[in-house]
Amino acid sequence: MAADAFETEIAETAEALIGPWRQPRQMLQAQTYDAHASIHDDTTAQKLGFKGGTIEGPTHFSQFAPLGARLWGQAWFETGCLSAHYRSVCYEGEEVQAILSKPLPGTSQCQIQMVKRDATEVLRGTASVGEPHAATALEARLAELKPLADPVILRDVKVAHTGKRQTVRMAFDQTMGDLYPFSLRQKLAVITENSPYYSGADNPWGRAIIPMEMLSVLFQYRSKDDPLPAKGPAVGLFADQEIRLIKGPLFVDEDYEVEREVVALSGSRRTESAWARTRVFDKAGAVVATMLLNMATLKDSYAPYEEEYRRLYG
Repeated sequence: MAADAFETEIAETAEALIGPWRQPRQMLQAQTYDAHASIHDDTTAQKLGFKGGTIEGPTHFSQFAPLGARLWGQAWFETGCLSAHYRSVCYEGEEVQAILSKPLPGTSQCQIQMVKRDATEVLRGTASVGEPHAATALEARLAELKPLADPVILRDVKVAHTGKRQTVRMAFDQTMGDLYPFSLRQKLAVITENSPYYSGADNPWGRAIIPMEMLSVLFQYRSKDDPLPAKGPAVGLFADQEIRLIKGPLFVDEDYEVEREVVALSGSRRTESAWARTRVFDKAGAVVATMLLNMATLKDSYAPYEEEYRRLYG
């Protein structure tokens, strides 16, 4: 018999499953891309108006895993989906709590929320298993987006742009490159919700599986080998993210192929956003997972933004 997936203490009400307060760790202080530091570096973040280096959004996905496993059991690890809009940044030392509202009878999708002690909302979205027959949080958000007007940083990026297929793998002691300068083993030492499923064969599949937050790392691992034709250097952050397992779980020490496609471009007063959908294939060529990611680039981080905007648009 497989071990229990989690030992997390979960509070249950008639309406929701509620996880414990946790303090997620910030592991991206040394992250670099485009030969410069990122939003997770204290100095860079402070220059852009943040209090310090921010915790990467998918770090929070781990706190929802015990809630999904309690509600849906094994199906959560095989066909689970988290679809989240990041509402505010989180800094190391802050406590956050995951809340999963129970689905209506006969449905397989529900609302999720993460909050800080002062009730600040870190993220909101949906969780589901299988085919929920309803739009996820980000599917609904995509349908309402207005096209990006007057692009500067993303002026050469086009919807439907598809990158090259790339082979990716995650081993326990493999450092995941400049974007993710740590290993799975280092992550498991500090992850908010650890599980025997993540470190050995004591689970229904007989092999160590990759935590959902680390799927984001796996899927983005080689993204800079085939980057979008965006202007830079500039600093970006994850604004929206959905990870969906179709034929899961995904395994440690297993080769997969990933392919990224730009599915939308959007913007705000402070950002230009490229929405990319990553499809993940196993050795047999079957799609086993997908990720929808909104990488929002901060206009203020691109030094010639104002000059180039005037040249392009007057």
